[in-house]
Amino acid sequence: MKKLQEVPFTGKMMMMPGPPDKCPECATDHPKEYPHNNCLFYQYKFYYANGRWPDWADAMAHCSQEMKDTWIKELARKGIEVKQ
Repeated sequence: MKKLQEVPFTGKMMMMPGPPDKCPECATDHPKEYPHNNCLFYQYKFYYANGRWPDWADAMAHCSQEMKDTWIKELARKGIEVKQ
């Protein structure tokens, strides 16, 4: 058996698909009109598709303006600024 130091690092990672009954973008259970859960599944899926890490504006890009305004307001209350 090869020692860990002898095995070349390829830098590749594979991600399993999320559960079929959950959001296909973030693998969590949320209403379609809500932003995606900014979890590791969503972050890595977004990164591999776009070459950069997502932010809250990305997570709520599919939402209505009313929903975005609500989330931006609540995130601001927690000290999180959302750039649009």
